[in-house]
Amino acid sequence: MATERIITPDAVSPVDEQANFSLRPRALTEFVGQAELVERIRIAVEAVKQRDEPMDHVLLDGPPGLGKTTMAHLIAEEMGVRVHLTSGPALTRGSDLVGALTKLNAGDVLFIDEIHRLPPAVEEFIYPAMEDFRIDVSVDSGMHARTLSIQLKPFTLIGATTRSGLVSAPMRGRFGITHHLRYYDAEELFEILRRSSRRLELESAPESALRIIAGRSRGTPRIANRLLRRVRDYAQVRADGDFVDDVAHRALALEGVDEHGLDELDRAYLRTISETYRGGPVGLEAIAATMGEDAGTLGDVVEPYLLQRGFLARTRRGRELTPLAAERFGFHVNPGSEALFESE
Repeated sequence: MATERIITPDAVSPVDEQANFSLRPRALTEFVGQAELVERIRIAVEAVKQRDEPMDHVLLDGPPGLGKTTMAHLIAEEMGVRVHLTSGPALTRGSDLVGALTKLNAGDVLFIDEIHRLPPAVEEFIYPAMEDFRIDVSVDSGMHARTLSIQLKPFTLIGATTRSGLVSAPMRGRFGITHHLRYYDAEELFEILRRSSRRLELESAPESALRIIAGRSRGTPRIANRLLRRVRDYAQVRADGDFVDDVAHRALALEGVDEHGLDELDRAYLRTISETYRGGPVGLEAIAATMGEDAGTLGDVVEPYLLQRGFLARTRRGRELTPLAAERFGFHVNPGSEALFESE
């Protein structure tokens, strides 16, 4: 079964990422949702601009597609500096950071995506850069080895992670601002889609059609914008550009996205537990073997949203369907399920 899905919160291709980037907010005042984070950043930016200092290092964690990279760009924009992008997997040695750090101007932002994947050697290399704005580079090796200390211009490191538990305590302790990004509610996604529809010159799109898309976007702006572009294309080719509710329903049905934001892989997962394992409990490995899917894919890609929506429960004995899943989809739920008690 294919697992490359339209409702994945990750960018599916460079073209998809570029299209999403063009719809991002261009100023902090345009950022919808995450009100606590926006206020914390606004206060921090205003304070350091008054003192003419670089901003504290920032650690953003949360599921993909919620705006961590966008926030890094907006912080740089508010500070009037440049943002330099890299990622944890791209930095395999401490020396890989030398070029990135030495080309930073005063106050610039260095954004490291997937910072939890930094190797320990790189973490130790970056500590003095974060604390004292210097790096220590080893010259030669063996008995002739010596260390060269290079002074850096003050900068702000912004780290992003989808696995906050994998960020080491010493690394986490060096960030002045840490924040967890939450999923967006339907009203926030609707506001994002209204802004995006204007950027896509879809001023005629009715609010009701945008709300249909918002309700199926799994709380994630990146998914909402992707679905909006797919509905726009469908309306253009199959409905003479008539972007109305029925067209939105038909376009999303063609993509396999139902009114709950589930696609065929989600539904197959729930059906497997219901029909093969009578509602559970069942282990993830057994589900994966039955479906012919990778257990890691199911655990990382499918389960989080089902848990969030309350269709699935992780109990001490394994995965179980909840009464809500039975009510919405008619699935079998084990009468003796722990999920019955957990959901009450």
